[in-house]
Amino acid sequence: MIDETKNPWKTVKSEVTYENNWIKVTENKTINAAGGDGIYGVVHFKNIAIGIIPLDEDYNTWLIGQYRYPLNEYSWEICEGGGLHSDNVLDSAKRELHEELGIKAENWTEIMDIHLSNSVSDEKGLIYIAKGLSHHTPEPEEGEVLQIKKIPFNTVFQMVMNGQLTDSLTIAGILKTKILIDKGEI
Repeated sequence: MIDETKNPWKTVKSEVTYENNWIKVTENKTINAAGGDGIYGVVHFKNIAIGIIPLDEDYNTWLIGQYRYPLNEYSWEICEGGGLHSDNVLDSAKRELHEELGIKAENWTEIMDIHLSNSVSDEKGLIYIAKGLSHHTPEPEEGEVLQIKKIPFNTVFQMVMNGQLTDSLTIAGILKTKILIDKGEI
């Protein structure tokens, strides 16, 4: 039986190969879990990924469309952003919801803590449902060109199930929200 509390990997040498304001890439020479020589690149994210699913009283939500440079394609997603590890995550979520959609919410429920790509990165995400909404003027960050759609939640759920939405925070958040709605918890 494997001892799940013991790390079978050994780090022989680590070298930061790239760093900017958002990420740090480290190349590690290792002894892998099977005992052989290995190499492992790790991307450290300096922010926590945050996803927000605003729901109005009729269970409508909003999707944000934007061109995603790393994918070289357009993507529709829930409201997303980042917050420094040292910041209060809920405060960062509130900021993102206001910046991108111009929405403020009175009620917040954290529904998920997720690792987004744990084979190559330590990126952590938190997903919230926001209710008790009021509408204001969006204040997107410089460089953001966003398209906004208000859509019934069940339509967004079908978009996930049909493969129309591919963003990991969006898929995980919508699926969890659907379960919570169906159980009468949201």
